[in-house]
Amino acid sequence: MTPRELMARAIQLAERGLYTTMPNPRVGCVIADADGKILGEGWHQRAGEGHAEIEALKAAGDKAKGNIAYVTLEPCSHSGKTGPCADALVAAGVAKVVFGMEDPNPSVSGNGLQKLRDAGIEVEGPLLEESCRALNPGFIKRMTLGLPLVRSKSAMSIDGRTAMASGESKWVTGPAARADVQNLRARSCAVVTGVDTVRYDNPNMNVRPEEMALPPEIAAAAAEKQPLRVIVDSKLRTPAKAFILYGTGPTLVVTTEAADSERRARLEKTGAEVLVLPADKDGRVHLGELLKELARRECNEVLIESGATLSGAFMYQGHVDEIIVYVAPKILGSSARPLFELPIERMGSMLPITITDMRAVGHDWRITATTDIER
Repeated sequence: MTPRELMARAIQLAERGLYTTMPNPRVGCVIADADGKILGEGWHQRAGEGHAEIEALKAAGDKAKGNIAYVTLEPCSHSGKTGPCADALVAAGVAKVVFGMEDPNPSVSGNGLQKLRDAGIEVEGPLLEESCRALNPGFIKRMTLGLPLVRSKSAMSIDGRTAMASGESKWVTGPAARADVQNLRARSCAVVTGVDTVRYDNPNMNVRPEEMALPPEIAAAAAEKQPLRVIVDSKLRTPAKAFILYGTGPTLVVTTEAADSERRARLEKTGAEVLVLPADKDGRVHLGELLKELARRECNEVLIESGATLSGAFMYQGHVDEIIVYVAPKILGSSARPLFELPIERMGSMLPITITDMRAVGHDWRITATTDIER
């Protein structure tokens, strides 16, 4: 195999950790000889367990000595729950390390590579950097900007409506699309919704392995660590019997300093955490501060699953990196609710997006787009 093929294999291995490595990055590693023969391979499976390099070195054993390690992310040079991977590669006696991208953490970037060079190991890269970066968009953003990557997920009819005027929205899309959403939740560290969605739809917002579009063993592993369920509720109107407060996974209710103390106590009694954040100029939870808080809690990827008002606010304020819209072959009519509540009145004020993918999901269509909004 060529160096590019070996790095591509490492990327495939890293993708196996898509649903389980948070808050750590997804990383794959291949040990090969000079002729491109694979001697061992591994990937990071869960936080606290062996990193990709460690797993690959275990698989290669003594054959790693004098040979080449291909790793999608710069080997770490610091000790966390596990030891430095750079030290492990040095101890194993590898002759060369080919890396896909540098560590995005500015306080450690390049240190692992330098440690390898200081030990006399040849270092080459980056190789297939764009594909390696695509493995960890949320981790990269959190390390460089102190913010998580934000996805906004919505489901709409073909005439652009998400719910009836009454708020009723179950179900706009079909089972295949809903299973796809389960996969999106599973890769997210947090799922954010608004109090109106809680009151109208009473969702659980958890990952349910039996509903995922994945093999059972992968779905079960993905559901082991549930995402943090976040309710944006400026006036603490969340009902104490709401499903989202119970079941598997933690729940965080975010409110403002003006919130009622008795309502707070009632929600905390359910086991939910209530967090007070600053209010914006309209007296609502400051969304920018919420995202900073989620980053402090080591959230890499955040999924917005809410109604038009909150989704529109995240969008209009420039917090959304990626939009995922499921389009159902249905018509809800002009009195139904729009996809986003946005204060746009002129064509010159429209918000630009770039469609990156469009595909059928069951009887529905999924459109993925990145935002080009600067605020």
